[in-house]
Amino acid sequence: MVESTPLITILVQQSDFEHGEEYQRLKNHDTQYGAIVTFTGLVRDTNLGESVSGLFLEHYPGMTEKVLDDLAKQASQKWSLGAITIIHRIGMLDINQQIVFVGVSSQHRSEAFEACQFLMDFLKTQAPFWKKEVREGSEHWIEKRQSDELAAQKWTK
Repeated sequence: MVESTPLITILVQQSDFEHGEEYQRLKNHDTQYGAIVTFTGLVRDTNLGESVSGLFLEHYPGMTEKVLDDLAKQASQKWSLGAITIIHRIGMLDINQQIVFVGVSSQHRSEAFEACQFLMDFLKTQAPFWKKEVREGSEHWIEKRQSDELAAQKWTK
């Protein structure tokens, strides 16, 4: 069970983030936590066999932050975590730019890995973000993937 309330940081922003700074913030939060796991998602140059030149992300302001905060609180109820950071970018992003950062600290690696994966699985399926791929001469809104839904379902069994 949870021993203390973790430090939760939720940011939805257009500006980029510095992975090293976010890692240091997790590391420096509390020295009792010996494991940090982070995930950083990037804009790919292909999707489902199609060439992609960029990605445009929209969100539902206010609701998005609440959903992300709720997910962080759910994770903190399942695992003993020291700090949780979720950063998601919006707006127009070019190939290889950072989209999302999820980082957690815990006392043990298994909890950190599981919590980080849990947060990403539910972020992909529950957070109100909409993604539009920019392709040469066209734009295409991305539908939710069944593989993401299946990944999230494993946590509810």
